[in-house]
Order: sequence, then C-alpha cells, then structure tokens
Amino acid sequence: MSINFKILGEGFPIIILHGWSLDHQTMLNSLEPLFEHRNGWRRIYIDLPGMGCSKALESIQNADDMLTEILKFIDEIIPNEPFLVCGYSYGGYLSQGILHFRKHLVRGMFLFAPVIISDYNKRSLPSHQTLIEDSALISSLSSEELAKFEPMAVVQGEKEWERFREEILIPSKNANSEYIERIQQSGYSFTFDIDRDSLAFDYPVVIITGRQDSIVGYKDTWKLIDYYSRATFAVLDTAGHNLQIEQSSLFEALTDNWLERVEYELSKTGLSV
Repeated sequence: MSINFKILGEGFPIIILHGWSLDHQTMLNSLEPLFEHRNGWRRIYIDLPGMGCSKALESIQNADDMLTEILKFIDEIIPNEPFLVCGYSYGGYLSQGILHFRKHLVRGMFLFAPVIISDYNKRSLPSHQTLIEDSALISSLSSEELAKFEPMAVVQGEKEWERFREEILIPSKNANSEYIERIQQSGYSFTFDIDRDSLAFDYPVVIITGRQDSIVGYKDTWKLIDYYSRATFAVLDTAGHNLQIEQSSLFEALTDNWLERVEYELSKTGLSV
C-alpha cells in the first residue's frame, strides 16, 4: 500500500489526518494520552502522500487526487464500516472532503485549526502575536530553529518548543518538499465546491481554533457552525496554529468530551465502542 499508516487499539475506527508537510506523529503525540484509560477505539493514523513515510505518487497532482487516494485507503482498510474522522490544519480540509463523499458512514468529526479557505490571501487572519515570551529560550535556538518557531509561537515556553521540535519541525523535514510544493502551487484546493447545505450533519462534532492563529485564523471556521447541529465550537485564547501544544489541557478536555458524546450516540444506534 502506498500510504503509510499506524493502527493503535481495537474497536470503532477513527481516521486521523495530520497537517501539510507533517506526519502521523504530530497527531499521535496529541491524541494518544486520551486513550491510555479509554478502550474501544481503533486509531488509524495516516501519513498523507509525499509526507512522512508515504510515497509521493505521480498520480496525485492536486487536492482532488489526494482526497481520492485517502478515500481508496479508507474503503480498503475499513470497507463499508462507520467511522469517525479527525483532522488538523490541511487534514481538517481533507476531512471535510471525506464527509462530502462518505457522509453515510461518518459518525462524528473533529477538526482543530482546520483549513477552511484554501487560498491564503482570502483568509480572515489576525496578526501574529507572541503572548508569553521566553527570551532565554529564544536566544538558545539556532537561526534555523528560530526561523521556524518564532513566527508560529504564541507561547514561547520550553515545553512548547520541545513539542514543536518533535511534532512539527522534525516531521516536516521528512516530507518530499519538491513534490508537496508542486501540489501546493498547482492544486492545493479542491476543484469542486463542498455543498454545505447537503452536508447537514447531525452527529457530534468539535471544532477548535486558536484566537491568535495567524495561519488559518478562526473567523472563517465559524461559517461551519450552522451546518453541524451537534457541534461544539471553541476559540482558545493564547493559542495559535499549534493550539494542541499551546493549550494542551483545554484541547484534551474538549477532545474527551467529543468522544463521550460520540459514545453515547453510538450506543443509541446499537453501535458500541
């Protein structure tokens, strides 16, 4: 199989998609602490094509092709099974595409810092702010590390830096940069419009955004709320695009609440975890 993936646990499946240029480790580090004492979930972590250990397939020229490959993977790994979908940043964009084509199987969705408007220049974005500074930490970083961390860091703490390095910086170096840059330049957006009116979704959803997210923002995401009748929407202060790192306790509490809501809904339909 051309897509690299990792499955942890047994039970009801969750398809988990990371952000652009990253790999599944980003998601695994953020989510796995929640499953240490929660059974019944089969977490399926995916490396997107050309990222992590997944192959850079020449058949994938744009977002449509990438989504098609992900849908083929889902159909093969969990054929005709109901599932949840979880996506971060660009993985959140792809998650909406999955819902568009597999709505009859999706039983819940979790988006954090999701891409809503693919054209960066059309996004409603706050200016970058650093709200918690650590000059000693910043002075200890190399010029390369500083160039990656400082423009994204709303919280400049030692813990936040260590997680950024392990979950964002190092994984991004494993991506096939030439391949993903080509897709980003020529086909980062879906060629089809996601018909929101036909996507009214009545299963539990959580959407988490960062108040200081200068990459995808938070205002554009609010447009989704009317389409998801069971959605929790949270805007976290003192959090940017890496909100799962900078506000980890709130992130984990909201994720845990989503899983509890999904468990209850599944129990009503005869599906259990």
